[in-house]
Amino acid sequence: MTYLDWVRGLAVVIMLQGHVFHSFSRQDLRTDGPFVLSQFFGGMGPAMFLVLTGITLAFLMDGRQRQGLGPMARWRAALRRAGYLFTLAILFRIQLWAFAYPQSSWTNLFKVDILNCMGFAIVLMSIMAIFTTAERVRLCAVLGVAIAAASPVVSSMNWTWLPQDIAAYIVPSTQYFAFFPWAAFIAFGISIGSVLRLVEPAHTNRMMQWGALLGLALMAGGQYFSNLPFSVYPKSDFWVDSPGLIVIKLGAVMLLLAFAFVWSEFAVGSAWSWVRQLGTTSLLVYWVHIELVYGRWFGSWKESMNNIECAFAAVAVIALMLGLSMLRTNWPSVRAAFRPLFSAQSPRRVSGD
Repeated sequence: MTYLDWVRGLAVVIMLQGHVFHSFSRQDLRTDGPFVLSQFFGGMGPAMFLVLTGITLAFLMDGRQRQGLGPMARWRAALRRAGYLFTLAILFRIQLWAFAYPQSSWTNLFKVDILNCMGFAIVLMSIMAIFTTAERVRLCAVLGVAIAAASPVVSSMNWTWLPQDIAAYIVPSTQYFAFFPWAAFIAFGISIGSVLRLVEPAHTNRMMQWGALLGLALMAGGQYFSNLPFSVYPKSDFWVDSPGLIVIKLGAVMLLLAFAFVWSEFAVGSAWSWVRQLGTTSLLVYWVHIELVYGRWFGSWKESMNNIECAFAAVAVIALMLGLSMLRTNWPSVRAAFRPLFSAQSPRRVSGD
């Protein structure tokens, strides 16, 4: 399913440009159209990554089921996936803190980033592995709706009794990737991924057509209900905890999945794609670009660029990350090409008499 790598690569491009503008744009330009547009589209990146994470988890659960593993074995496999992501999240925060030392505060080690959200959400949703793939379609869709619907309620509750580092995993915030509402995308992803595993390959085209129509309906419905003059919630912030925004983004992701399928299957086929290339090494690109864009490497340029300079910087970062991605993919060939050079330069052993 190369189209999933294409969607992941598009999420990488959206993320890169959003982070470049966020880090380097001047403060007085942050109400202008280019910056606002950059951040608006940048908000789609996390949703795309989380849905794709859910799809991948669904494939894992279904794969273990087809191998004949029992419910508990499938559950343990899902928990191992969560542990892997949590380990990456911890190593990621340690690396960022160490590279920024002594300017970085030790509290940055506990920041809840998207990898933390993935790990925490998968721990809680791993129980879905005990059900069949067909059952997960319905259960995870309902779970996604429940998480999205509960987000404004959770946001309005008093969480001061809970330590801030723990509350950051639960309470909606603009500063963290909390379970509410972001985990809804993982739940929806598990549901979508389960559908993909149940559909016969010959029927995928028709299924994507229906997915695109459903995506359009979700976007229209989310926009309509978000603009109603009344709300069932006493308090809700559209950009932080609104179920309407979750539905709109989910619809957009479903449209992108359908487009990527058509593009990959009927346009480019198996030909090389720079967008898909980025998607195959998204974790490496994410890790390196965060240090590059937000670290101390270009500290003198932070919050000092105009819109045109930010656009050129975004193109440069995307090109650099594409080069890194290609190097990673072709590393065995690159290493083999340079091995004779290093062998020729190494001192030869002189045999004794």
